[in-house]
Amino acid sequence: MKGFVVAGTGSDVGKTVVTLSVIRALRDRGYDVQPYKVGPDYIDPSHHEAVAGKPSRNLDPFLMGRDGLIRNFHRGEGEIGVVEGVMGMYDGGENSTAAVAKILDLPVVLVLDGSATAESAGAVAHGFASYGGVKVAGAVANRAGSSRHERMLRDALSGYRYVAVLPRTEGAEIPGRHLGLRMSGERTIHAAALDKLASHVDAAALAEIAEPAVPEPGRERRGPVEDRGTRVGVALDEAFNFYYRSNVEHLGRAAELVFFSPLRGDLPDVDAVYLGGGYPELHAERLSGSGTLRYLRDGANDGMPIYGECGGMMALGESLTAESSHEMAGILPIDFEMRDDLQAVGYVEATTRSNPFTGRGRTVRGHEFHYSSCELGGVDAAYDLTRGEGVDGSDGFHEHNALGAYTHVHAGSAGFLLDGLVEAGADYRRS
Repeated sequence: MKGFVVAGTGSDVGKTVVTLSVIRALRDRGYDVQPYKVGPDYIDPSHHEAVAGKPSRNLDPFLMGRDGLIRNFHRGEGEIGVVEGVMGMYDGGENSTAAVAKILDLPVVLVLDGSATAESAGAVAHGFASYGGVKVAGAVANRAGSSRHERMLRDALSGYRYVAVLPRTEGAEIPGRHLGLRMSGERTIHAAALDKLASHVDAAALAEIAEPAVPEPGRERRGPVEDRGTRVGVALDEAFNFYYRSNVEHLGRAAELVFFSPLRGDLPDVDAVYLGGGYPELHAERLSGSGTLRYLRDGANDGMPIYGECGGMMALGESLTAESSHEMAGILPIDFEMRDDLQAVGYVEATTRSNPFTGRGRTVRGHEFHYSSCELGGVDAAYDLTRGEGVDGSDGFHEHNALGAYTHVHAGSAGFLLDGLVEAGADYRRS
């Protein structure tokens, strides 16, 4: 599969909207497109999937390592891979968009915000192309104000393969909230706006810019491949929807996955449960009255293995206070409260203590991003953090066979934790 990276000169230049326009333009020309997202983002990939018609895959050097990142690229299926970057192209050092482009040896299509510039766009593109050894092959100027402005921007970027100058378009902005853009199921770019923007994209130029990525490394040592007969319930609805594609695939190689909705009161017949992150605070009242939380409480008391990440951990706590306080499952003696200010964001590295799913002394890598704070009620911690905030330098709190953590893990560096959930589920089924 050939591919290219869509990189921005900074945050808020419209990378996601440009990426969606590029995907639509390529699909309209008959290309099978595989989307990717640099970094640990869950939200942008949901928009990719809505337009591409297939799941987007994350590419993150910290979470996956170099070889894992390349393998995850090659797990994609399609003719052209479109990789959306993160922040500005060079922001993030060894975990930046530029670093991922170099690891994969892919060319870059540079996105500039053209709303307040014209001839200077050429100088900006030249600076980015000459700064760090990245192959800038094409350029997109976003948010042009008029036909004359479009021509000026196109002339300024004549040193690079023309891809598009996109006009300001009503309905082309995706609204946001405290964790970033809204998920695609809530609100994505208007179809008419996307059609208009895609019509300005030179899909033939993009197909010519695309190059093959570096070859896949040698054989990977994966997680368990033997189906133990374990049924793992995976919560999936408006409140719980932050899952890396690789995590779902990793679990699916060793267990039967049963997707269910806590908001709708589903009571799955399973041996273990995975509660991903999401927005339980937006649905706290409905979630509090859900029979699913009582089912999880009874299951935890019976020894059922349960793993909750961030929003999933909040659902396992005693209470969740957003505009008002609501009872949660009461499995973990923790009270959560939403705050106006961001409480933690960034990569996490931790060493495991005793917990239901891993041995001691294992290294867990992940990512945290949350606005909630919590009050612990004498619960044991599973992780000692060497990087990240967590809760006073620790994370991963457990009771019975239930583990909850602010840290979102990725199978590329913490697949053993997911393996432990499957193994614990098999033991529970036999008990």
